[in-house]
Amino acid sequence: MHRLIPIFLLVFLFGNPSLFAQEKTGDLLIIQDTLKRQEINALAPAKAAFYSAILPGLGQAYNKKYWKIPLVYGGMGTGIYFYSRNNTKYHQYRDAYKRRLAGYNDDEFQYLDDTRLIAGQRFYQRNRDISVIVTVAFYVLNIVDANIDAHFSQFNISNELSLRPDINLNEIDNKHNNVGLTLNYQF
Repeated sequence: MHRLIPIFLLVFLFGNPSLFAQEKTGDLLIIQDTLKRQEINALAPAKAAFYSAILPGLGQAYNKKYWKIPLVYGGMGTGIYFYSRNNTKYHQYRDAYKRRLAGYNDDEFQYLDDTRLIAGQRFYQRNRDISVIVTVAFYVLNIVDANIDAHFSQFNISNELSLRPDINLNEIDNKHNNVGLTLNYQF
């Protein structure tokens, strides 16, 4: 415990930056607040979410996070591409199976039997449905991301909140030091 006291003392002495600019006039010390407070726009998150709901990526542009726009369109475009591809394959297998039931056997899937055509239909139908879910998930994620990012862009880390080490000497026996941390918030 006695080995930690010099470390806490060094942190206390050198890790305590001044929070305010100070001017000395005679014997009087005047403290000026150098922090500028920004007004919080309570409607900015709702506005960003609304923009993203209207046009995906517009909320990210409103938040000035332009690098996220290609991610939004890349995710949604990938989902739409796989939906289109799986939907085409599903219809090919379904049409081949329907023609097979009608008595024709002149399609591109002549080498497959009926159970394989049904299995192919189910496979591509399931993948098509998953592609729709992925596309909708990227759309919703786009809206949620714009909303949360607008909230965080207004989050202000103020110097009025400070954490300082505090070492108190026990006044009764002057031997045991009380070491702790204090959390100070100034209004």
